[in-house]
Amino acid sequence: MTPPRVLLFEPIHADAVAWLRERAEVILAPDLRTETLLPLVAGIDGLIIRAHARVDGQLLARAPRLRVVGRHGVGLDNIDVEACSRRGVWVVHTPLATVEAVAEHAVALMLAVARGIVRGDQAVRAGEFDASRRSHPARDLAGCTLGVLGFGRIGRRTAEICRAAFGMTVLFTDALSLSEEAARIPARRVELAELLAQSDVLSVHLPLAPETTHLLDGRALAAMRPGAILINTSRGAVIDQAALVEALRAGSLAAGLDVFAEEPLPAGHPLTGLTNVVLTPHAASHSEEGLRGMAAVVEDVMRVLSGEPPRFPANMPQAPFDVAGKERRP
Repeated sequence: MTPPRVLLFEPIHADAVAWLRERAEVILAPDLRTETLLPLVAGIDGLIIRAHARVDGQLLARAPRLRVVGRHGVGLDNIDVEACSRRGVWVVHTPLATVEAVAEHAVALMLAVARGIVRGDQAVRAGEFDASRRSHPARDLAGCTLGVLGFGRIGRRTAEICRAAFGMTVLFTDALSLSEEAARIPARRVELAELLAQSDVLSVHLPLAPETTHLLDGRALAAMRPGAILINTSRGAVIDQAALVEALRAGSLAAGLDVFAEEPLPAGHPLTGLTNVVLTPHAASHSEEGLRGMAAVVEDVMRVLSGEPPRFPANMPQAPFDVAGKERRP
């Protein structure tokens, strides 16, 4: 029996690749240019995608054998899930894999900004030991109010850490009430206007969708508490990046950012010249544990290709294939 063919858009954990090679023919795309990817998808049964490139109607039209798209991670904004469903293609992901890694990274960014870690490191290396100590006092997180924008698994875990470690008061804004989950932390649900006005630290944990794009625009940023710290480990375009640059330049906010509207962040971008922002390269989920967990998407990919239902589906395909890969007929 001919093994299924699975295309990796980008490398994933070596252990997962080795596991997959025992069960399928594995192909690694040499780059993410559209002209490179489109010819490669013509004969593949499964596809694994990370945060870059896209699965859209154009690509699906060139992949008649495709039965499953595996998202190495959580966000689905670079996959046209509805188009996949219409074509009978499963979309699977790893919603539990990155919770701890991203939450810890969000807290690390809070500490790095509040304590001036990066600035202090640079000062010591530059021989400005005493001058830096005198001119840049740190801030304590203890007793501050944490605002969580998006109270899903990662947002809640971030709140748990901050509540337990620093005794922070926790507010959150979410479309769902999540009253039971909030009671366990504890946290209080508020409208966005109150969240912006009351948060000493605002941590963003929203998926990117039309309704969340530039949700934090210039007006929203101006409504934040003066001197607040803004943390984003979700998607860059949730924040109007140009408006954020202006707020940082004005000194009304400080920030810790792991994600950006354009990635990689272009050389010479205004954010790179500001000292009141800490930048990391979309790496919040890139712990050893997080990378292994995300790479476990190979298991659901193979479940679909073997005719079994996936454990973590993001859609329910309509046609033309059932879970066993057999073409449905009217």
